[in-house]
Amino acid sequence: MTTVQAPQALRADPLYGSGVLAGRAVHANLGAAALTALAIRRDEGRLSADGALLVQTGQHTGRSAQDKFVVDEPETTADIWWGSVNRKLAPEKFAGLKSRVQAYLQGQELFVQDLYAGADPAHRIRVRVVTTQAWSALFARNMFIRPEAAELAGFTPDYVILHAPQFQADPAIDGVRTATAIALSFAQRQIVICGTEYAGEIKKSIFTVMNWLLPPKGVLPMHCSANIGAEDDVALFFGLSGTGKTTLSSDPARPLIGDDEHGWAPDGVFNFEGGCYAKVINLSQRAEPEIWAASHRFGAVLENVVADAHGRLDLADDRLTENTRSCYPVDFIPNCVPSGRGGIPKNVVMLAADAFGVLPPIARLTPAQAMYHFLSGYTAVVAGTEKGVTTPQATFSACFGSPFLPRRPEVYGRMLADLMAQYGAECWLVNTGWSGGGYGTGSRMPIRHTRALLRAALDGTLAHAHFHRDPFFGLLIPNSVPGVPAEVLDPRQAWADKAAYDAAACTLLARFEKNFESFAAHVDDEVKAIALRAAV
Repeated sequence: MTTVQAPQALRADPLYGSGVLAGRAVHANLGAAALTALAIRRDEGRLSADGALLVQTGQHTGRSAQDKFVVDEPETTADIWWGSVNRKLAPEKFAGLKSRVQAYLQGQELFVQDLYAGADPAHRIRVRVVTTQAWSALFARNMFIRPEAAELAGFTPDYVILHAPQFQADPAIDGVRTATAIALSFAQRQIVICGTEYAGEIKKSIFTVMNWLLPPKGVLPMHCSANIGAEDDVALFFGLSGTGKTTLSSDPARPLIGDDEHGWAPDGVFNFEGGCYAKVINLSQRAEPEIWAASHRFGAVLENVVADAHGRLDLADDRLTENTRSCYPVDFIPNCVPSGRGGIPKNVVMLAADAFGVLPPIARLTPAQAMYHFLSGYTAVVAGTEKGVTTPQATFSACFGSPFLPRRPEVYGRMLADLMAQYGAECWLVNTGWSGGGYGTGSRMPIRHTRALLRAALDGTLAHAHFHRDPFFGLLIPNSVPGVPAEVLDPRQAWADKAAYDAAACTLLARFEKNFESFAAHVDDEVKAIALRAAV
């Protein structure tokens, strides 16, 4: 994107572009060691026994989706998907909130990080993060791409994040809902985050920006992980939290391009980030050795992970939150792709943790089914993972990331369908949830079976398999897969009570159909026909 260049003297100011005139002290572009030391000195956190920085985020242990606002500006309003995802904030209200946050920051010790979002130089943006917390600066430094020292001279930000986690917004003055606000102005290229210490807001605000900027350039932004095989075959993994996206893409046999956010450009895939943000509740060293090792070393930031007085981690302890997180640079994964770039995807994997035990462990999707399931973005929340959830709840998030979509989901859906058709990519629906019954009756799909299924899909074995069509969803299920019992492949056969399966399948179908009603007017007839009952 084009940025108006300021005089060199101004651009050398680490607060340039922020509107903050000064701070009590300004620490610009410190490395991990200095930021960790300052975080400890300032009582922001403590070290684990292995040297990771342990921090707690207080009241907010996850994103505050209802407190996200987009400024309603003439230049952008016609193209924004207004509603519950993108709430309108009047320009004058944003101006007032921003001014009050800037004034607050001027009295604080500040930490500034200048970083890139986007591993492809043709599509990257320059991001300046101004925050009051050393650990938040380390989080940003881990998550985004760190410029070379020479690139920092005269760094001119395309977007600036004003991060004031202790500042409390005033709904009566600022036009927001609570004391927490995440407010984005695409026209002014500024983001204000206040009233929450949860660092994921920093990461996801820039993902929202990339979702805004890239489609007009013919680049598809995606909420997915990506890895690459020995034959330079790229695989994408879409999935909501808890579906195994990070776990399954961190494969010793397939170097990791990136953990969570990517763009699909005409010449291939590129990572938006320079780090990983893994959910680590019940993390197993045996099942997930790469993530385990990355989380047990100096430089990692562990959010709301419980440790004893000696710093020994208890990754099963969810007393602070079930959403415990580890943030670390992507090169903490031994077999990562240093460039953060790969070629054209050969396989697209859509992950669903189906707690109803209805979906097959793997199914091959037609192009129309691929767009249907992409727009649906299904998984299920199970009892115990969220407050108040006592039975499995179907969750639908368009494009597997609706909270971060500033444009209508169909924009991204059409781009994915066109790219898959252009390059002949295969699409697979993988259920990492339950088999033989729903949550509480059946059992969780063994990760060894899921890995075997993915291996067969990605190495081309399944391309030559024989398939049968299931009678409910119209999905193509393989008759056999090496290393996976035949009775596991067909979900109905895995249930002892076939009538109970049929009832559960009908219930889930109805939920899919209800969810898809909002998209029906914006997709072609072939996708509409996947209104799943009509597909058979």
